[in-house]
Amino acid sequence: MSEPLNASNERTHKEHSKKELILAAAREIKTASWTPAEIDQLRRRLMALHGEAGKTSSEYIADVLQAAGFKLQLNMQEEAEDQYEEEFEDLLHFKSLQDAEVTLMRLDELMRRFQTHGERAAVERVLNIARLGKRRVEMIARNKKVDAQKRAEKDEISDWFRIWLETPDAFFDWLDVRKQSPEFQKKFPQWESEE
Repeated sequence: MSEPLNASNERTHKEHSKKELILAAAREIKTASWTPAEIDQLRRRLMALHGEAGKTSSEYIADVLQAAGFKLQLNMQEEAEDQYEEEFEDLLHFKSLQDAEVTLMRLDELMRRFQTHGERAAVERVLNIARLGKRRVEMIARNKKVDAQKRAEKDEISDWFRIWLETPDAFFDWLDVRKQSPEFQKKFPQWESEE
């Protein structure tokens, strides 16, 4: 038995609208190629902007992007994710400055281990996770609904992610100096009591 014409038209319209939402949000992100991290960011953005109407799977988003001609980088990434799934699980934490520091230590440890073993796809996955973390803290730092002190912390954490991504070999020495700076201690007096 076929479904009524109205229900079929309504489902087609919803699918068409969801594709439009995905493509519009994808154009805003402006990335050269889509990795699983960027697709996940797009999925979260759709839910944040459109609620239930924006809810969809990463696989569907990847299909829509690919059909629209966007460049996807999934194969080596997917293999790396499958092989090291436990390693990549639950990596990003930045509720506090201390959480962010531990997160960056873990990312650094993973990146160096994968580099030592010549696992380029896994190294790239770690870097993509760090880029995603940076984008997330930047979004929080710009959100005026968030407490000013928390926004300042997220802005600081964003700088940490940026510097680690640019110069991972010098990052932890830089961070030690940064935490001792009078500007940092004035801006984040709770740091010493939380350590």
